[in-house]
Amino acid sequence: MTTLPLTCSAEVLRARETGAPLVALESTIITHGMPWPQNVETARAVEAEVRAAGAVPATMAVIGGRIHAGLDDATLDQLGQAQNVAKLSRADIAACLASGATGATTVAATMICARLAGISVFATGGIGGVHRGAEDSFDISADLLELAQTPVTVVAAGAKAILDLPKTLEVLETHGVPVIAFGQDDFPAFWSRVSGLKAPLRMDSAAEIAAAHRLRCVLGLPGGQLVANPIPVEAEIPRAEIMPHVEAALAEAAAQGIAAKAVTPFLLQRIFERTEGRSLKANIALVLSNARLAAAIAAELAKAS
Repeated sequence: MTTLPLTCSAEVLRARETGAPLVALESTIITHGMPWPQNVETARAVEAEVRAAGAVPATMAVIGGRIHAGLDDATLDQLGQAQNVAKLSRADIAACLASGATGATTVAATMICARLAGISVFATGGIGGVHRGAEDSFDISADLLELAQTPVTVVAAGAKAILDLPKTLEVLETHGVPVIAFGQDDFPAFWSRVSGLKAPLRMDSAAEIAAAHRLRCVLGLPGGQLVANPIPVEAEIPRAEIMPHVEAALAEAAAQGIAAKAVTPFLLQRIFERTEGRSLKANIALVLSNARLAAAIAAELAKAS
């Protein structure tokens, strides 16, 4: 049998040995989300937020034919400046490992890597979902099916507002994924605290979320949980303000024939330009907030291990 191609950083190894709480982090925010050096500065800020909240960060990436759980400073710098980095999901992570190429992990791929590294909690910005017009394109993110089969609790600011949120919630419900709004009844919409859609579940503490995670394991239920953590009030772009920019960016993407994996980066860039950078500032704030909540959940899980 092939040995698992997994390399854990010294910090992650110590945490595993001592039972310290661990939080997985994705790497596409570094390679596909922001320019150098802001990408690495943001990644370090998110890792620092996890540590300040009492947990250990494990940023995931595929480098040199191995999954890396936790990146040292030099590796993080190299990844932040690397060119032609693959954007990995479930379908292509094994091929990237086999070829020895460099790949950044999306939500789905990060969940896979977290499970292999024995990490139960993952903090990200927003999950992928059902794209507008999916009834014709069938463009549905692999993140949704990953949540249905991989036992990792994912903390996000809901699903990205560029998506069809009602259909995204329907697909999650069909596949039995718990969708838990943190501290409110409304499902958050990434840059905005409310979407106008009621979340299926509400929980108000990290302890309650951790208890639900443990009970899913006890019951033998496959898959993870989506914890929808609303963006901090001071960083929010209200839905009435952001949606005209979203609609305009969607119209541009359709006019230019942009599809598949290219859609989300294009839309986020156009919204960044249309909001004069405000969307990126909001994105950073919500990721930091999600890191804090994920660390609190991981700490609760560590108490019971």
